[in-house]
Amino acid sequence: MTRVPQEMIDLYDEFTHGPMGRRAFFERLAKLAGGTAAASAVLPLLQNNYALAAMVPENDSRIQAGAVRYEGAGSEMSAYVARPAGTQGKLPAVIVIHENRGLNPHIKDVARRMALEGYVAVAPDFLSPLGGTPADEDQAREMIGKLDMQRTIQNAVATAEYARSGRQDVTGKVGAVGFCWGGAVVNQLAVHDPKLDAAVPYYGRQPSAADAAKIEAPLLLQYAGLDQGVNAGIPAYEQALKQTGVDYQLHMYEGANHAFNNDTNAARYDEQAAKLAWQRTTEFLAKHLKG
Repeated sequence: MTRVPQEMIDLYDEFTHGPMGRRAFFERLAKLAGGTAAASAVLPLLQNNYALAAMVPENDSRIQAGAVRYEGAGSEMSAYVARPAGTQGKLPAVIVIHENRGLNPHIKDVARRMALEGYVAVAPDFLSPLGGTPADEDQAREMIGKLDMQRTIQNAVATAEYARSGRQDVTGKVGAVGFCWGGAVVNQLAVHDPKLDAAVPYYGRQPSAADAAKIEAPLLLQYAGLDQGVNAGIPAYEQALKQTGVDYQLHMYEGANHAFNNDTNAARYDEQAAKLAWQRTTEFLAKHLKG
C-alpha cells in the first residue's frame, strides 16, 4: 500500500461515493496537498490504474472467457463470464459484482481469478440498462447514481437465476461476491434470493434489520477498519443476523481502507488484508458451493 495521507484518502472516498464534483474535489485536494502541483502528483495514487489489473491475463490459457447476454428485469443484461478451460462436467457459479465504476478491467480480472478457483464466474454489468459501462470512470459513477435500486436488485436476482438454471455448465449452486457498491448489492441479493447458496460482501452497506431477517444464505462479511461510513451500520446488521439465526462470519481488517482489495488503487490497496480476505473468501465458497 502506497502511503498517502489518510485525510486525502477520506476525501477521495467522499468524492467517489457522494455528489461532490471533480472540480470541487481537486480544489480541496490541492488545499490538503499544499498546491495544485502536489495535488496533481498524488491524484494518480488515489485513482484506479487499470493497466495493473491483470493478475490473470485476458489471454491466459487456463481459462475461457467472454461476454454473454441474458434477460434481466425488463431489459437485457450483459456480463463477462470466465471459467476454467478444458474442464468436463458442471461447476458451481460465483457472481462477481462490481464497484460503483461499473464492469471495468479490474472486476473482469477478479472474475478470472475466481474461474481459476474452479467456478463459472459471472460478472454482470449493472449499467446494462443505461447502455453499459463507459470507459470514463467518473461517468460510470454518475450513471450508477441514476440506477433504480429496486430494479438493480431485480437484475441481481435475474443474474443468479441465469447462473443457476440458464447455463448448462453450472451445477445449480450459486454464490456471490461483491465490492463496495457491489458489496451492498450482494447483501440485497441475499435478502431477495432465498436460493442463494453463499454471499461474500466486501465493505458493502447493510440492509435494514427487517430485510436482514429474510436472509437464508450463509454470509462472510469483510470490512475495512478505517471505513467509518460503511462500518456505522455493522452493529444493527449484526444484531439482526444474530436474532434471526443467520449463519455468518464477520472479519474486520484493522488499518485497512475501503476498497482494500482493489490492487489497481495504489493508495488504498492493502496486500496483506487482500490476500487474507481472498483466502477466507475462497475457503468459504468452497465449503458452501463445492461441499
